[in-house]
Amino acid sequence: MNIDSFSKYNPAVIIYFYVLAIGLGVFFIHPAFVVCSILFSGAYYVRLKGKEAFKLIIGLVPVFVLISAINPLFSRYGTTVLFTFGSGREYTLEALCYGIAAGGIFVSAMLWFASYNLVITSDKFMYALRKLAPAASLLITMIFRLIPSFGAKASQMSLARSSLMGREEKGLKDKVLSGTAVLNALMGWALEGGIKTSDSMKARGYGCGKRTAFAKYRFDSRDRALLIVLLCLMITTIFTGILGTANTTYEPVMHFEGFYDPYTIIGILSYILLLATPTAINITEEIKWHILRSKI
Repeated sequence: MNIDSFSKYNPAVIIYFYVLAIGLGVFFIHPAFVVCSILFSGAYYVRLKGKEAFKLIIGLVPVFVLISAINPLFSRYGTTVLFTFGSGREYTLEALCYGIAAGGIFVSAMLWFASYNLVITSDKFMYALRKLAPAASLLITMIFRLIPSFGAKASQMSLARSSLMGREEKGLKDKVLSGTAVLNALMGWALEGGIKTSDSMKARGYGCGKRTAFAKYRFDSRDRALLIVLLCLMITTIFTGILGTANTTYEPVMHFEGFYDPYTIIGILSYILLLATPTAINITEEIKWHILRSKI
């Protein structure tokens, strides 16, 4: 992962940004908002992963096409008929456009979640929720840690079983029996590990008194300034949306507010500034770094 300046902010502020980016992205189905969400979620993910990011982006293209094309097959609305298939069922332009918007929302959400998994580590997540829900944050963190451990342990067990048997499983029956045996062993390993963890936590005094937590993160003036900026952009975007400038309808005909409305322009600009926050922070820090290097 490339050096990311945005990930150095307070975890609570970072999580708040993702809540806004994903939440507002699902709420707005205006074409301009959907395009902005895809562009900036993709740009930030590319900033984090570099060329490897295009593997996920390319993989999401067929999903986007599938969601877009399937929606008119199940939705019977719209007046612009593109063609008719089957027993007179109509394939309408409005339903296709709504499917495109839905596919774009899904793609942007997946890209935001992908970058979230890179930026928010387990210790950051526990820090952000340590006061609101300490037990829940600990449980979720343990679950996230258990998932990759399960995969690694299952691979080890499968390899050990193949080595002991001296042959590879061939045929569906052998693979099912082998998978069942590995699964049983994996469940036993997980239960044993849970008991050991419980005994260890109990021996260390977990739950005996008021909890304290070590936190290496501090909420400083930089985090406070960014939080204020995000709040202002959120209020502006939601306020313009309430005024109806982001309204979009696909039935019976497609209609959305154009750029002739000043409130629509303000809403889109505030939404762009909100989504561009991580990328803008990285660009700003890189410019500062180049300026400092030039003065040496």
